[in-house]
Amino acid sequence: MSEPVIVARNVVKGEVSVSPFGADDQIGMLNLLTSDSTRDVLARADGGHVIDLSVDVFVGMPTWTAGGEPPFQMWMEHTPRGTAVDDPIGVGRAHNEHVSWSADSMSMFIHTGTHIDTLNHYGYDGRIWNGFSADEHLGTKHWNIAGADAFPPIIARGVLIDVAALHGVEVLPDSYAIGRADVESALERQGVELQVGDVVCVRTGRGSVWPDAARYLPREPGLNLEGASYIAEAGSIAIGADNIALEALPSADPDNWLPVHTYLLAECGVPIIEVLELEELSRQKLYEFAFVGACMKIRGATGGPMRPLAMPFKES
Repeated sequence: MSEPVIVARNVVKGEVSVSPFGADDQIGMLNLLTSDSTRDVLARADGGHVIDLSVDVFVGMPTWTAGGEPPFQMWMEHTPRGTAVDDPIGVGRAHNEHVSWSADSMSMFIHTGTHIDTLNHYGYDGRIWNGFSADEHLGTKHWNIAGADAFPPIIARGVLIDVAALHGVEVLPDSYAIGRADVESALERQGVELQVGDVVCVRTGRGSVWPDAARYLPREPGLNLEGASYIAEAGSIAIGADNIALEALPSADPDNWLPVHTYLLAECGVPIIEVLELEELSRQKLYEFAFVGACMKIRGATGGPMRPLAMPFKES
């Protein structure tokens, strides 16, 4: 894989970056995905050993509601006995009693469960990655640019950075900020080096308490700016974690309540994947693997629910 055009990342500017991939770019570092890189990863993957990196979605699940966002809801639209009574499509009671029909609907905040944040999710002063402005590109219902529909399927080398295991704990302490030293030490312990084009998955251990909302949600450990910038500068195309916000909460920055989000999305063009299930990777000490994931193509959306998979590499 060729070296990327590096966006200046060593200093947090507090303003959006112009994409090195062109004036029309909406996907940032995902531009580093190529047919050659995808072919190489799939050729090395053991398709007979697949690990699901997503959590289950259900009524009452832990999810982000701090800003008044709705919890996940699900309800039946058709049931076998109800259909026999209502005859909604006019086929008659005999048909409805013989053909047992169940169907349901759901309502959810886009950033529920395992999902990826798109580059229109956070920015600065009304602008997002590549200088796109809300005044020009945000309608009454959704952005018309940089949404989930723009993201390609992600097939890349995945790397687990197991910070909880580094410190010998099941779960990192509340609000623990993962910095460069943690990342470097975990990688050294695991015998792994970051490469350009990686999807990097950071384990805080919060996944081990899923789905206990009281233990999973508040004052979460996660990356700080130093840790995030170290991973981004290594050429990562996406950074994920097993917590709900990727970064440590509450923020240590008095002027920015989500500094890692704004930095990665608006300055680096690096998508964020949240609520990953990383416990099995940790148990198997699987630190390098084929990452395969695609989000729902929701036009203009600030994120996309996804079900990423990990497959170990074949032994050479």
